[in-house]
Amino acid sequence: MASSASKIPLLSLAPEELPGEGFRRRQIAAWLYQKGARAWEAMTNLPKSLRAELAEQYRITEFSAVEAYPSQDGSVKYLYTLLDGQRTEAVYMPYPNRKTLCISSMVGCPAGCTFCATGRMGFGRNLSAAEILDQILYAAHHQGHPPREVRNVVLMGMGEPLLNTQNVFAAIQRMLHPEGLAMSPRRITLSTVGIPKGIYKLADSGLGVRLALSLHAPDDETRQQIIPTAHRYRITEIMEAVRYYYAKTRRRVTLEYTLLKGLNDHEWQAKALAQQFQGISVHINLIPWNPWPGAPHQGTPRAGILRFKAALEAQGLPTSVRFSRGRDVGAACGQLSLQQPA
Repeated sequence: MASSASKIPLLSLAPEELPGEGFRRRQIAAWLYQKGARAWEAMTNLPKSLRAELAEQYRITEFSAVEAYPSQDGSVKYLYTLLDGQRTEAVYMPYPNRKTLCISSMVGCPAGCTFCATGRMGFGRNLSAAEILDQILYAAHHQGHPPREVRNVVLMGMGEPLLNTQNVFAAIQRMLHPEGLAMSPRRITLSTVGIPKGIYKLADSGLGVRLALSLHAPDDETRQQIIPTAHRYRITEIMEAVRYYYAKTRRRVTLEYTLLKGLNDHEWQAKALAQQFQGISVHINLIPWNPWPGAPHQGTPRAGILRFKAALEAQGLPTSVRFSRGRDVGAACGQLSLQQPA
């Protein structure tokens, strides 16, 4: 039998491209996306000879090994070993009324944000559409429920999704497809550090998913201290693209803002931030910084977070504080670094 790595990745195919015709093809799609089958042997209503033939040509999973690290708050960090030995991560977060999965689009990240442990890793490679999608399917399988019960997906894990648009958009198409995960575009959020070309492309893609912008400062000088690669795009360029996205989609934009003590948490910065978003429907998520070994920052204390929140709300901007889950297993925002919890 051919090695797994040499086979065709089944998840690289759109539901209408799956092997078989008509009824058989739909059966395979249902096994993958509705029942969450992880092996051909599980597809018991397919003829045994057909299963053997398909197993010779196609692989179902993109992982050679997976480690799961449960947090005290109920979330789970998944460490996926890919078929080439590289690794990436996802975080499963159950809530009373929904199940959310934070997935990655790369191994590592090229953005280099100084507050983020992933940024310190540097860039490994882009993930394929199949590798992006399989993060969802495996997590659902491990949690013991069908894949379609994961109703919220956020592309906020490792990597910059808008520097891997071909694979990210293909994976999202499988998530939205009625024979795929059949998700609502309103329940898929793509987070970007601010790649104008990618934001325009997302707006024109017709996918209709939500945009989250990780800005972290209202001015270029401060932002370049936080995001070393920010010199490539000025905030004015980014905001032009965001305005285009909002005009094209009419989707409310989410602003992600990690508060760092003495750097981006001043009241004047809150007022400047409000100016940037005039005329755009926006919700601001303030993110208390999550520590990691060797980090060059300190987080803004709780009192400072509340002052910054009040300053934004005084400018008429809806604002919430997003306390990350999974801090005890290195799964919180900014902590993903392929490290096994102590």
